[in-house]
Amino acid sequence: MDQFIRSRLLIGSEGMKRLSRARVAVFGLGGVGGAAAEALVRSGIGAIDLFDNDRVAPSNLNRQIIAVHSTIGMEKTEAMRARLLDINPALLVEARSLFYLPETADQVDLARYDYVVDAIDTVKAKLELACRASALAVPIISAMGAGNKLDPTKLKVADIYETSVCPLARVMRSELRRRGVPSLKVVYSTEEALTPRTEEVDMDSAEVTPAGSSRRSTPGSMAFVPPVMGMIIAGEVVRGLAFAGRAARGSGA
Repeated sequence: MDQFIRSRLLIGSEGMKRLSRARVAVFGLGGVGGAAAEALVRSGIGAIDLFDNDRVAPSNLNRQIIAVHSTIGMEKTEAMRARLLDINPALLVEARSLFYLPETADQVDLARYDYVVDAIDTVKAKLELACRASALAVPIISAMGAGNKLDPTKLKVADIYETSVCPLARVMRSELRRRGVPSLKVVYSTEEALTPRTEEVDMDSAEVTPAGSSRRSTPGSMAFVPPVMGMIIAGEVVRGLAFAGRAARGSGA
């Protein structure tokens, strides 16, 4: 039985072959990255590497695809790995508990990937990934801010230098321009961010800020904005790999 028969009807056997030979890296397995990783595997990606250093927490249950009561306390990389292998047992998957930063970036060889998904929530890490991928000419797509948003129809795909509204995108534009990075494909929201109702939440008892996060405040988040952003990212990656004819590297498939 061909589990990808419905996909094959749209992208053809050659497109499916390209996906099966491709290796993708997903950095960050939260609401955005988890949805992106699963969509990639359901689409037929042959190899995927997962990077995150967090564990599943109760506060993840409202939006993260790997978060169910039976996975609370598990490393997100291991919970995602098990889920993806249950979807496609033939998948080549590596799970690495790693907080990607300039200090740890040398531990990852980006040149082995056909596409990189940046779903990290720290600016330093996003800039490091973008700069290294650009220098290596490795395709990359980066998630901008999905927190404090309620309208998934406001999400758009654009080059970073064509974005507006999103505060994270504004910082990224400035820093990437300063570093000489000519372009970066991103998914961002044109919705103005809402102000979290922190007066209604006991922030001291809620494990809502990821370990190692540099956030000054914890954003609110819903079940339907981060995953939609992740699905959009997966769609960009799948179309780029299936139709661009770019030779896959290092998949071992």
